[in-house]
Amino acid sequence: MTVSEAIEEFLSYIQSVRVLSANTVTACRNDLYQFKVMPFIGATREISSIVLEDLKQCVGLLSKKKRSAASINRFISSVRSLFAYCRKYGHLSVNVALDFKTIKNPKKLPRFMTGDEIDRLCREPETNELLWEKRDKALFEMLYSSGCRASEIVSLTLDDFNGDYSSAIVTGKGSKDRRVYFEKDAQDALKAYLEDRKKRFGDADLERHVFLNQRGGPLTTGGLRLIISRYSGSEGTKHHVSPHAFRHTFATAMITNGADVRMVQELLGHSSISTTQRYTHISTEKMIEMYNKAHPHGGN
Repeated sequence: MTVSEAIEEFLSYIQSVRVLSANTVTACRNDLYQFKVMPFIGATREISSIVLEDLKQCVGLLSKKKRSAASINRFISSVRSLFAYCRKYGHLSVNVALDFKTIKNPKKLPRFMTGDEIDRLCREPETNELLWEKRDKALFEMLYSSGCRASEIVSLTLDDFNGDYSSAIVTGKGSKDRRVYFEKDAQDALKAYLEDRKKRFGDADLERHVFLNQRGGPLTTGGLRLIISRYSGSEGTKHHVSPHAFRHTFATAMITNGADVRMVQELLGHSSISTTQRYTHISTEKMIEMYNKAHPHGGN
């Protein structure tokens, strides 16, 4: 079996059998495309002829191209998954990728917004109407209130909510469902948006997605990214953030204000507690920073 054939079969498997998310499949496809076009791999080469040294050369080439450690490790993970699949289904007699190790990834604390920054950004659609004021206000308030991923927010349908819009069921990574919650500001913003949406597009139930673009179609993660970029960029707060910054800010606020880390893990949908514990480090650093600013001998 050639490298190209193995990749196509594997991608079909993770999409239709394992039913991984569209984002995961796309990321894996991109990584494996890079793999098959490597000068010492090639799409038509027999996958059984590849040795560990070939795989290590891939990492060397990606390093020369200044790819980040996270990007390289994702590539390694995709290649290892491909080889594990081929070994499991008899396309390989030996899995040489078992010793294909990830590289050291410098730990970065998640980027989050301060209380003043998140408050200003949530007000920005009302004071600086760039796109669709009520929709964008609802998006920002709900992202901050729930800690949802971008893909989870744009996938929300009207049927996912309880009666008063105080909570909803979202489907996260690994097709796992969880309940997320919306405080009063988010609920009020959502209700105002739904009324405005009704005026624009009527009562038709043909489109059950909550968040729509200005043409009436479902909002995409790319569209959400653009909306946030407009309001947080040079036209808005001039403090550019990504959709994920709302999630980081939610988690940091919860931990800082005394929420149990296990509860925050459940709210975020993290499979591992270690992922959530990053936010305890942020809170500790923030506490030290505030202490040094407030104490008379803090050095300022």
